[in-house]
Amino acid sequence: MLRDLRPAAILVVLLTLLTGVVLPLATTGLATAAFPFQARGSLVARDGKIIGSALIGQNFTAARYFHPRPSATTEPDPKDSSKTVPVPYAADNSAGSNLAPTAKALIDRVKADLAAAGAAPVPADAVTTSASGLDPEISPENATRQVARVAAARHWPEATVRAVLAAHTRLPVLGFIGERRVNVLELNRALDEVRAP
Repeated sequence: MLRDLRPAAILVVLLTLLTGVVLPLATTGLATAAFPFQARGSLVARDGKIIGSALIGQNFTAARYFHPRPSATTEPDPKDSSKTVPVPYAADNSAGSNLAPTAKALIDRVKADLAAAGAAPVPADAVTTSASGLDPEISPENATRQVARVAAARHWPEATVRAVLAAHTRLPVLGFIGERRVNVLELNRALDEVRAP
């Protein structure tokens, strides 16, 4: 019996090393060599300091910046660990709200966001969260609605802000895969690098 188990045990060890160590290390090495920016988390730096990731939204709230879509991420309440409190764009706790469309809390939040957004029509991504709660992108329509506020806060002509927005609007991949979109972190970073007109 031991004679039969020995080859099986050796095979399990070898396959574990091959598929659990060698293959993942080789794949990671190839990915890092071919796509170093993406393999390292798509980290965005300014003046040598990491300021975020192009893949994770940030909670910009100042009037001079474009604002992301709402985020449903939460963290444990420091006062009561049995409860949670909203912490927008908490990357360590990616999740949607899991609230049903008829949930009063969701309806109240969306109504408040609609009231804050101003005149209709309001793009859906201005008042709804993404499934992860971390979406770094908004629609060009959502961004366009914010141009006047950003321009006024920076004391710039709206045309300047629109030009930066246009330069940072991504088109669908190959012209038909996905939708037009704007990465909020990259757009706000570009605004900070523009010389005041």
